[in-house]
Amino acid sequence: MLVAESGTNLSAGERQLICVARAILKRSHILLIDEATANVDYATDKMIQEVIAEKFRDRTILTIAHRLNTIVNSDRILMLQQGEVAYFDVPSNLNVM
Repeated sequence: MLVAESGTNLSAGERQLICVARAILKRSHILLIDEATANVDYATDKMIQEVIAEKFRDRTILTIAHRLNTIVNSDRILMLQQGEVAYFDVPSNLNVM
């Protein structure tokens, strides 16, 4: 498969996987992930989470997510509600509403 300029012939999930791969290769000290697994199936989501946890265990990861399973293994969770901080604590203290 030939990739078009800007990856226009790739799916959203494929583009997200390429972004994760680039971050791994770059070895950034800070990784910002904004809905990195929103467009992939559950099995791929799980695989991405495992790879990120392994490859970035000694790095700072800021994750923006709507899925709880995406952030449940984080050291801290900051939850916003209507632009205000509604929660900032460890995941084990989070009471899911």
